[in-house]
Amino acid sequence: MEIPDLVRQELGDEEVRSGVNLGDEDAACFTPTRTLVYRGEGLLSDEKVESYPHDFERLTVSEGRRKTKFTLVYTSEKRELSVPGSRGDAVLKRLLEGKLTASGGIADDETLAGVFRFSELTLVVTERQLLKHIGNVTWDADYEAFSFDDVTSLSFEEGSVATAIVLSFNDRPERIKAPSEEAPVLRKTLEGALFSYHEVDSLGELNAEVAVDEADDESGNGTGDGLGLNSGIDPLVSDDADESGDGSDPQTATAQPDRDGSAGTAAEASSQGAESLGVAGDAETDAVETASDGDIADLEAQVAELTAAVEQQNEQLQKQERTIKQLIKELRQGR
Repeated sequence: MEIPDLVRQELGDEEVRSGVNLGDEDAACFTPTRTLVYRGEGLLSDEKVESYPHDFERLTVSEGRRKTKFTLVYTSEKRELSVPGSRGDAVLKRLLEGKLTASGGIADDETLAGVFRFSELTLVVTERQLLKHIGNVTWDADYEAFSFDDVTSLSFEEGSVATAIVLSFNDRPERIKAPSEEAPVLRKTLEGALFSYHEVDSLGELNAEVAVDEADDESGNGTGDGLGLNSGIDPLVSDDADESGDGSDPQTATAQPDRDGSAGTAAEASSQGAESLGVAGDAETDAVETASDGDIADLEAQVAELTAAVEQQNEQLQKQERTIKQLIKELRQGR
């Protein structure tokens, strides 16, 4: 598409990344930070260029018989953009790409593979992740992002009215229902992006590939970020007790000697340790019983001081929690 001269004058230091022909001489040109809409000269109007920055907070789409209207809501104003209905999907894709790039939702070199709208559900498939937005508006800051790094399985459940796409991330399934007539395009787009990302050629290869990665993560050999038994955090009950396999109480189970008799030695050492603990316990009991009233008063004072310190820390933690919640709320609102 040839870039109109009036648009070139408006570009400044920016460059046009993509464009959509809007019919006749009209065109929409997309830079990293804004959309420039060119309207050619007509009988009732002169040629002009309108700029729509990509830092809008909310986007709504209204489809008519011949026109698609986009409503972009900014902090201080609301603007509208109308394009031919046949160009609506192309413009929406590039508007969202510009918005997500400007807000940091996708990387500068990350591109969109497709945008799908099903009633109040909007899906954005990029080359690296799946973005999901639910609501009356087509897009705002309240959306979810699922990285292709975390995919553990993909399957499809076809029905007469809708097709369910079951995409699991870290073994947590996301069920997406798409109308049967639109599901094939969504499936092709999603599979294409996932196959390319994981360097496979089929659904079977994809599930095999991500299943292997999942097994590695669970055994501690992978690089997953999830917390498991091998993530460096020791469980409260060790695996050794469970591996006995006889259901007996670990405290009363009889140790079986190995080839060098180390188990018997360990049992003897344990018995001696228990006797020592018993003697120590008796000594401590006697010490407490003979403690003076002054010592008890000192202990009570220390306990009271510790209690006050704990209560103060709890208050600070509650304040921090409220601050974090407020920060999350403002981030979701795009502040």
